[in-house]
Amino acid sequence: MNILGDISTETFLSEYWQKKPLLIRNAFPEFESPVDPDDIAGLSLDEDVESRILIEDMANQSWQVQHGPFSEESFTDLPKENWTLLVQAVDQWIPEFADLLGQFSFIPSWRRDDLMVSFAPKGGSVGPHYDLYDVFLVQGMGQRHWQLGPRCDDNTKTLPDLPVKILETMNVEHEWTLNPGDMLYIPPSYAHNGVAVNDCMTFSIGFRAPSEADVLQGFTDHLAAELNNDKRYTDPDLKSAAVSPALIDEDAIQRFSQILQENISQPGQLKKWLAQTMTEPKYDELHQPLEEELEWQDIESLFKEASVLTQNETSRWAYFKDDLQVCLFINGQPQRVPESKGAQELAQSLANQRHVNIEDITSYLSETDCQDLLLDLINGNYLYFEG
Repeated sequence: MNILGDISTETFLSEYWQKKPLLIRNAFPEFESPVDPDDIAGLSLDEDVESRILIEDMANQSWQVQHGPFSEESFTDLPKENWTLLVQAVDQWIPEFADLLGQFSFIPSWRRDDLMVSFAPKGGSVGPHYDLYDVFLVQGMGQRHWQLGPRCDDNTKTLPDLPVKILETMNVEHEWTLNPGDMLYIPPSYAHNGVAVNDCMTFSIGFRAPSEADVLQGFTDHLAAELNNDKRYTDPDLKSAAVSPALIDEDAIQRFSQILQENISQPGQLKKWLAQTMTEPKYDELHQPLEEELEWQDIESLFKEASVLTQNETSRWAYFKDDLQVCLFINGQPQRVPESKGAQELAQSLANQRHVNIEDITSYLSETDCQDLLLDLINGNYLYFEG
């Protein structure tokens, strides 16, 4: 299924991705939501789930934000209109949403963040605002009216003294009403405002976009942790400083610059840091390895009884190649991948697909290295059997 409608992936990436918004009618034909509002409200009662309720007082142009976990009484006290429930990372709790993320495979999976579900009665919204990341908005139930404005930046004014960032003004350039199965793509920094026409749910697929400051600090912290403190600044070519002893001369600047360049220019370390960082889970406590480790004989029969191996919803996968060696990272941790050709191929296949048909990997099951790899990933609870 092409969720981009009549537009090819190549056209979308070249003309729309991070460039301009796009409305796709009927991106998901005959769409049926895997959840209803009661399911989402039920998730917000769980202390392990991040959730918020935003209530708008339209008369006074004020907002109230409540943070979960909520109770059933929390919902009975709400007004009939003009509020929104937001529940984060629903893909980690409901497998159907993890599969929905798989429809966006034309974007690297390590760039995906999570899937947020919002429920709102008539008039509910989070106000006109902008995000610093790409987002796809899939209408899951009911109707929501969207207004889009121009790109914003640090100079864009927001309303003061509010618990959320609401734009002071928004020049509307486009507006549409979305029905179930419709999808709207919004690039970073574009102003937007979605208001519920009736009881509605919207599914938001966001993407990780670390700031340049985060990249610089994160990578240099990573490098510093790898360095030996015994290796220090040296100046064996020092010239007399008697005339201007307080002067930091150009030779010193060049020596320090060389230290920075030599350490930062390490592609191998950058790959390692990037794979580690982009697979770190937002909610680390949601993932736990198996309580008791299994042996190959414990699971060998399951490869005949089950039909599919599936990535755990709480796991994030990425890999890079270093001298043709596959370096696999899951949830911020490096995974041991044997050097044999079969294990290298199998690791890539498992990483690139959320669901792997067991019949497609049968040829690997007799190889000891592949058995070791599969056993490690199953014991880590990164993979589980289906069917």
